[in-house]
Amino acid sequence: MSALPVTPPFDVNDPVFRAHEGGKLGVHETSPLRDAHDLSLLYTPGVAEVSRAIAADPTLASRYTTRRNTVAVVSDGTAVLGLGDIGPLAAMPVMEGKAVLFKHFADVDAVPVCLETGTVDEIVEAVARFAPTYGGINLEDISAPRCFEIERRLKERLDIPVFHDDQHGTAIVALAALFNAALVVEKRLEDLTVVVSGAGAAGVAVSSILVSAGVGDVIVTDSRGIIGPDRTGLPEHKESLRALTNRTGRVGLLGDALEGSDVYIGVSGGTVPERDLMRMAPRAIIFALANPDPEVHPKVAHKFAEVVATGRSDFPNQINNVLAFPGIFRGALDSGARAITEEMKLAAARAIADLVDEPSATSVVPSVFDERVAPRVAEAVSHLARRYG
Repeated sequence: MSALPVTPPFDVNDPVFRAHEGGKLGVHETSPLRDAHDLSLLYTPGVAEVSRAIAADPTLASRYTTRRNTVAVVSDGTAVLGLGDIGPLAAMPVMEGKAVLFKHFADVDAVPVCLETGTVDEIVEAVARFAPTYGGINLEDISAPRCFEIERRLKERLDIPVFHDDQHGTAIVALAALFNAALVVEKRLEDLTVVVSGAGAAGVAVSSILVSAGVGDVIVTDSRGIIGPDRTGLPEHKESLRALTNRTGRVGLLGDALEGSDVYIGVSGGTVPERDLMRMAPRAIIFALANPDPEVHPKVAHKFAEVVATGRSDFPNQINNVLAFPGIFRGALDSGARAITEEMKLAAARAIADLVDEPSATSVVPSVFDERVAPRVAEAVSHLARRYG
């Protein structure tokens, strides 16, 4: 685990620390335990009848246990928010917060499971061994490129939904925002050239979903520049990106990618020079999603773009994963889906976008507190799950 600066003394009366004291989660019973009769039903001897039934027919676990509504939020603490590799204990407050969002927005019971980091094999094996307890697995804050293989192997091995939110949650909400932003600037999705800055977890997923949605061209850049035909020795996930994107074969640096482009989506951090932004097409779109410091500050972005979005709540158009993951798991659990497919992600993005009645430069996604969001996303996911069995 990488070293972090020594934490200075903090004020126990600080509202942040007071809100977290004792953790943010608890356990409550859903069946009353009032007397000996209740005890005989909830525990021995009655519980044995239910256990025997599940042993004979394992599908009954989804009806007679908490598995039907419980998701594991799994992390090894190697890529937590903007903090990096801080380990499983320090990751716990974040995973607890994620569980609170699951419960608040979609009434899904989520349990933080923070693992001591290890090899891909070790993490896959650990998750596979405790998976029978849960109806779904939400992977969180696991470093790239390990996260890609961990998700892929767990999806192959398990018969419950596995969803890496750092990838797909960001991608779904970014696509929803782009659907509406394109309407505002009066451009068709298939005519857009989109530059995605960052080839980590979010960058890979954003690029993939944009291609699936029919975006005209997607150009991905990393710290060395455009992932194009001149690049060699790329890791597997970047090699896959090169095959999927940049159909015009551009080479060079970020500024070269932005030449005449319609959309910039930042998922990498750092700062984009104004001289590069000047090269974008008229009526451009900028989604600067790094937190807490966007790659392009909104005040600067508005000089060059008609629609601007960030990951922050203190500016318009917050692209926040909470618009996606609670409803996606709600829909998957309700429908008994065994996987979350690409079609479900696209449907979720469209459902989110359609909740904005009149898209404008300052309104391309609904508020995270719009109570319609999770039910609409859940409905879209459930519909596809049932249609395709």
